[in-house]
Amino acid sequence: ITGDIKADDIDAHSNSSIAGNITAKKATLGGKLKGNVNSDKINVRKTAEIEGVLNQKTLSIEEGASLKIKTETYK
Repeated sequence: ITGDIKADDIDAHSNSSIAGNITAKKATLGGKLKGNVNSDKINVRKTAEIEGVLNQKTLSIEEGASLKIKTETYK
């Protein structure tokens, strides 16, 4: 997918490729992502390759994920 995504719940699987920003209440990321994520809850799977800024209330990252990120937590 090329372009921005807005949804309540995003579940990007290990073979997904996204170039764009994501805005969601809950984001589960498992594939390639080049862009920023703004979400209340972000779960990064071990298969994820992410480059961008993560802005969230809660963040969980599985061991093995490949990340080039800046992260900001808000209340």
